[in-house]
Amino acid sequence: MNVAARTLQDLGFHEILAALASRCRTPTGHERALARPFLESPAEVESALGLVAEATRLFEQQFQLPVGALQDIRPALVRAERRALLEPKELLQVSASLRAFQRTREQLEERELLVPALAVVGRRLPLLPQLSSRVDACFDGEGSLADHASPELRDCRDRVRGLHRRIKERLDGLLHDETFTVNLREHYYSIRNERYVVPVRASERAQVPGIVHNASQTGQTLFVEPEALIGLGNDLAIAQSLVLEEERRILQELTNEVGKQVERILEGVAAAAELDELEAAARLSADLRAHPPAVQPGDGELSLSLLRHPLLVLRGKDVVGNDVRLGGDVRALVISGPNAGGKTVTLTGVGLCALMLRAGLPIPAGEGSQMPLYRGVHSTVGDAQDIHQDLSTFSAHLVELRKIGESAGTGSLVLIDEIAADTDPREGAALAIAVLEDLIGRGSTVLVTTHLEELKALAHMDARFLNARVGFDAAKMQPTYRLQLGVAGASSALEIASRMGLPASVVERARALAEQASGPLSKALRATEEERCKLAEELQAAAAARREAESLRQQLKSERAELERLRQEEEAKLHEQLAAEAELAAYELRQLVSSLRNKPALAEVEQARKAVAAQLADHQARARAATAQKEIAAAPTGPSFSLRVGAAVRHVGLDRDVEILEVHEGEAVVAAGALKLRASLAELAPARGAKRPAAFPGGPSRQEKERRADAAAARPLEASATRVDVRGMRTDEALRQVDQALDAALRRGEDSAVILHGHGTGTLKSMLREHLDRSPYVRMFRPGDRHEGGDAVTVVSVRG
Repeated sequence: MNVAARTLQDLGFHEILAALASRCRTPTGHERALARPFLESPAEVESALGLVAEATRLFEQQFQLPVGALQDIRPALVRAERRALLEPKELLQVSASLRAFQRTREQLEERELLVPALAVVGRRLPLLPQLSSRVDACFDGEGSLADHASPELRDCRDRVRGLHRRIKERLDGLLHDETFTVNLREHYYSIRNERYVVPVRASERAQVPGIVHNASQTGQTLFVEPEALIGLGNDLAIAQSLVLEEERRILQELTNEVGKQVERILEGVAAAAELDELEAAARLSADLRAHPPAVQPGDGELSLSLLRHPLLVLRGKDVVGNDVRLGGDVRALVISGPNAGGKTVTLTGVGLCALMLRAGLPIPAGEGSQMPLYRGVHSTVGDAQDIHQDLSTFSAHLVELRKIGESAGTGSLVLIDEIAADTDPREGAALAIAVLEDLIGRGSTVLVTTHLEELKALAHMDARFLNARVGFDAAKMQPTYRLQLGVAGASSALEIASRMGLPASVVERARALAEQASGPLSKALRATEEERCKLAEELQAAAAARREAESLRQQLKSERAELERLRQEEEAKLHEQLAAEAELAAYELRQLVSSLRNKPALAEVEQARKAVAAQLADHQARARAATAQKEIAAAPTGPSFSLRVGAAVRHVGLDRDVEILEVHEGEAVVAAGALKLRASLAELAPARGAKRPAAFPGGPSRQEKERRADAAAARPLEASATRVDVRGMRTDEALRQVDQALDAALRRGEDSAVILHGHGTGTLKSMLREHLDRSPYVRMFRPGDRHEGGDAVTVVSVRG
């Protein structure tokens, strides 16, 4: 991958690696994270992302691999390979590492179904339990060689301990001898140069024969090994040298055993470092709320949803997520808008994500994002002025553009901040357009920030360019940091100047000058942007309406499903009722047959015959009812109750009883108090006050039920030819409409008319009937019958 050192510095990629390293728990993992390389092939990137994803699964389960306490044992391994003696501490660190390798490998193998790729890495950890056990067995809890490290060591140390006891016994005897102690400064003994000595007055030196090993600072006290102890002291020195020799022999033996396994142990160190780095990558991914993107070819589509700048997230900033998309014919994104509005943040955020993907790390963007695997990333961000090389800001900028032009090609990502901004705007714009066209022609993808109007106009003339802007809240006088694709942004320099405290007179004068200086291109761009904004608002409103309609459709669907469920429940109850009645009838028949058998008198037989006949007739009626119910259930679903004018029903959406005013095909006009509305028939259900069928026999007879049903059946509305609908009209308008209709009915020779006024609040109905009572057209009037619409209708008899 082609990435210049300046690009890494501009984008701050070293901060990403430092954040990754800081989350490692081992020195080798930290070192590996800081040197994390860029991967060459898509397969390598996919593999690395897969490993991080598996480490993230372990992290989400709050599980950590037991590699956190590992020390860097590589220097000790190098010395062991050369047969240089290892200290006890180094040997114990090697043993601890071997045990950690074994535990880590075992735990990964237990979770192989969850993390198969990590389990493969874990198999590189060596299993050397015999070596670790051998090392551990030679040391005690304090990290020193134990007596049981070898029989020889135990014997040598026992001899040393015995000599110490004998010398101390001799010294105790001397310190209790008054002829000896009179020559001592104090009654104690100590050790000097690993020899037992007593403090003798310098003036009494001749009285205590022996070897002087040391003296006090004043020279008044000499530390003398008594002559009687010299032989034992020599024996002790010899025994101690034998102990040291045996300890050295044991350490060398352990060192040699470690040296034989250096290659395998080093491979384990590398594998443990990789696992530690992967766990750190999982923690970093969680802190960034990052996701692995779908990897595209270098010239593929860039689609980042809710992109957040990783460094700002790591610094704890509240970052606004933005969508960035480039694909198809579009090869360049021109970002404009106010200063400090987030243009450079978007630019560097995309560049950092490209580098993170190349390093096999998830990026701080939403799920479903797509990002090309760019072959090179080139940037020029910030001021490249160099006084030592006599380069002005613009000259240094041109040098960087030249370097980019020499390196960028197909599949490259180029990031240019404020292109050609430090020179004459017209010449700078011309130069910027030429550079961008050249880069796109080479097959590069370009993101550029600018304030130049000519660059903003490119998107209107060249399909390879797409405008984007960062927003500015004019009310709050501050940027919104939200990126909007497809539109160009204003620099808002005057608004920012006002916010920064420049005098209002200066700002207003600058605004007037700017309006005078703005050419046709700027005016055309502003007009285009205003039109785009209007279209965007209309699209948003349409999308909101579509979402609301979809929500209502889903609600209606669920209500219909609920109605169907209730209907099925009622059918099930009816079936249970019919079954209960049939069972009761069968029981009564069995009782009658038993009575006949026990009392075969003629009169009683005749009485029983009549009872059986009645039961059979009733049972047949129920059977016919059950058959009819099955036919009803098989019929197309529709309202299972009467829908006629004046009937009370329940409106499912309002969840209250309403009255039917009109019935049309597929819908009805209903009234809920003062509220009138149209409702589809699917929204209507039986009123809560509707009576349910009796649950057991003993109700009205079949003839009575048929009579009631016939009486309740809907009759055709006997309406005259004149029908006036004044619902929803004002009172004066309604009275005028009624008079015109009655006048026309009188001229046509009709003897009646029907006025539909509804219930409402009752005001229109009262005023209308008071007017009819005084009208010369009216012979009499009355409220409508139930089948005519009830009190919501007034039937008028016209004077002949």
